[in-house]
Amino acid sequence: MRIVQLLNHTRRLNGHVHAAVDLACAQVKLGHQVAMVSGGGDFDALLADNNVENIRIGLERRPKQLLQATLSLYRLMRDWRAEVVHAHMMTSAVLAWPICKLLGIPLITTVHNEFQSSAVLMGLGARVIAVSAAVGKSMRRRGIPQSRIRVVLNGTIGAARFEQKDRTPASLQSPAIVFVGGLHPRKGLSDLFSAFDMVYAALGAGRLYIVGDGPHREQYAVQVSSMACASAVTFLGPQDNPFPFLSGADIFVLPSHADPAPLVLSEAREAGCAIVATDVDGIPELLEQGQAGVLVPVGNPQRLAEVLRCLLQDRQAVLEWKKKSQFNLEFLTIERVARQTLAIYEEASGPTHAHA
Repeated sequence: MRIVQLLNHTRRLNGHVHAAVDLACAQVKLGHQVAMVSGGGDFDALLADNNVENIRIGLERRPKQLLQATLSLYRLMRDWRAEVVHAHMMTSAVLAWPICKLLGIPLITTVHNEFQSSAVLMGLGARVIAVSAAVGKSMRRRGIPQSRIRVVLNGTIGAARFEQKDRTPASLQSPAIVFVGGLHPRKGLSDLFSAFDMVYAALGAGRLYIVGDGPHREQYAVQVSSMACASAVTFLGPQDNPFPFLSGADIFVLPSHADPAPLVLSEAREAGCAIVATDVDGIPELLEQGQAGVLVPVGNPQRLAEVLRCLLQDRQAVLEWKKKSQFNLEFLTIERVARQTLAIYEEASGPTHAHA
């Protein structure tokens, strides 16, 4: 099948970019021809190394550029003979929709961030892929018919992004608690800092490592500086390869207030972390409804602190949750994601592809 994947850009700091890049590379490995159309970014070399055709078309939201982008997309889809177009961002979905209608090509969209109001525009797809059942439910509430929604839970194991990357565990001071993600309020970092401050005050032990970057980094650094635990918190900044920090951790914590289907949970489970995360959106699905990680209420630092304190005081419990993180781990492969997505393409393409 000839597949066009559409992104506004391929920069690292966006989880949906990681998911789309992983998918494109996996589809090539399964024998398909894939073009990634975007404004370019950090993953262009990786895509080329994995035989994904990288085509640059700027998709910035400016009237002149959008008109040019629409014309360029039309020519590309026609001349490249695309059989399916898969859009991962609102702008690319809106631009692709009339072109796909005109050329008779099925448009597939993936909703990565349903909490954004513009996510309803992803309903333009002939099939709308939700990255978790929670996202699918949210899209139904927004008026997208159930008949067009398909759920493909995120997974990262075996992704091209991690091939030949160093997996040696980072040297962290134990007991090490690690967070990996964007530094903004949606990730619940203020709750984590408050919870860790309570734990540190009670035990005088534990180290918290923050891996990632974002617009609120300085604000969080100021918050931590006034806490008793300040000397035990380390901001490590963005890391091209976070896996060594996950494999070097005793406990991985994701205290999100909203998170459709965070890729980092698949990565943390592959690394064998004991996991503590909030019971919100797609997180329970990625943790087997609590069988592969401890679920805590959203926005409740006190409860988070209780769980962390119990784990830090009981090494055996940490080891047990590390083992539990491996439950049904094989479901979180990128190959499974790619195959389920290809089945949706075939369904949307009609009887010919479905029969094939």
